Amino acid sequence: MFRRTLPAAALATGTLAIPAQAQAPGGGRLAAIQSAGRIRIGTTGDFNPISFRDPASREYRGHQIDCAHQLGRDMNLRIEFVATDWRTLTNAVNADQFDIVMAGTSISVARAAAAAFTIPWGRTGFVPLVRRRDANRFAGWDALNQRNVTIATSLGTTMEVFVQQALPNATLRRVESPARDWQELLGGRVDASVTSTIEAAFLTREYPDLVAILRDQPRNTLPMAFMARADDAAFLRFLDTWVRLRQESGFFDELARKWGLVAS
Repeated sequence: MFRRTLPAAALATGTLAIPAQAQAPGGGRLAAIQSAGRIRIGTTGDFNPISFRDPASREYRGHQIDCAHQLGRDMNLRIEFVATDWRTLTNAVNADQFDIVMAGTSISVARAAAAAFTIPWGRTGFVPLVRRRDANRFAGWDALNQRNVTIATSLGTTMEVFVQQALPNATLRRVESPARDWQELLGGRVDASVTSTIEAAFLTREYPDLVAILRDQPRNTLPMAFMARADDAAFLRFLDTWVRLRQESGFFDELARKWGLVAS
């Protein structure tokens, strides 16, 4: 990936810290965050390897959690994680329950109409998950779009909207957090689930009975970005700048390798 050259001092130290007095002239959310000395991160904790809870410590881990910690270091702020779920995260960020969503959100028209997104940090696509014994049952996406096929998705996700629109003949089962769509599949209560290529790679390693089919035909390729409220353009510009700087420093490429994502 092509990168413009960053200042030598920033590359040498591995930090992009920005002096507080230079960040937020005129006030706004950025000034309020700096004054509080902390930034609140909304995350779901149910999307391995993006945002999940460590079974032993119950602490958040994952790609987006590393992003949050790096943002905190660069801004010299304390990180405060706030639990949210896919169904309510747009309303929650607009209700000021947290400052930014770092949960592996993909950009959709519906979400963009209600909140703001930074420039993308990566991309994802959708693939079906099925039980291994059913792998030969579905030769293509059309085979899933049948009335005798039940497909699970997590409530409030872009996968839910995709199944509604692209597979309208199938029976859609919406699964509400903290339960997950793939748990319905493991339990034999549905025929398939639709998930991201990112999560599918993890789930098929973790659960040998699950298979990601049609991997060479992913659908609904979408950019992934951080979400914030739409009413503070200065804060969004700051976040855009941070993403761009971290892209060009190689940070997102390193995270992609660490967590088994394909670098974009």
